[in-house]
Amino acid sequence: MSAVAQWQWIDSSGRKVFSDRPPGAEVPEKNIIKQPNARAKSAEAQANVPAPAGTLVAPVAAKPGEGLDKTLMEKKKQTEAAEAAKRKADEERIAVAKAENCNRARQAKVGLDSGARISRINDKGEREFLDDTARIAESQRNQTTIDSDCR
Repeated sequence: MSAVAQWQWIDSSGRKVFSDRPPGAEVPEKNIIKQPNARAKSAEAQANVPAPAGTLVAPVAAKPGEGLDKTLMEKKKQTEAAEAAKRKADEERIAVAKAENCNRARQAKVGLDSGARISRINDKGEREFLDDTARIAESQRNQTTIDSDCR
């Protein structure tokens, strides 16, 4: 079962009050905005006019953000700051890894471009020397790494 506010009026502090009961006798007629079986008053009649204190049932906050729990807002700010710090740390870690990959690829390319014989160990544990096609393929792979990580 839900309750519907049938009465609306402006209290002495200028806030709108919503209730299912009529306001007290101290609330002037001009401050009553809505009542059962009646049309809402015009916008001019809804102006914040001070009046004697009425029965407050459900006052509406005058400004957005009023009434929010300050500790909740602080926790939200702390969480956002922690997430930003984590993102920054991740970006720094990725930048360091790219710089290391860049340096390794450049050193390997210099060795490949020097023309010296280069060997590596195959799956059987045997040493094999790179021929010209393998050297070109390895040089192209290193160049791809340099292009992506050395910006």
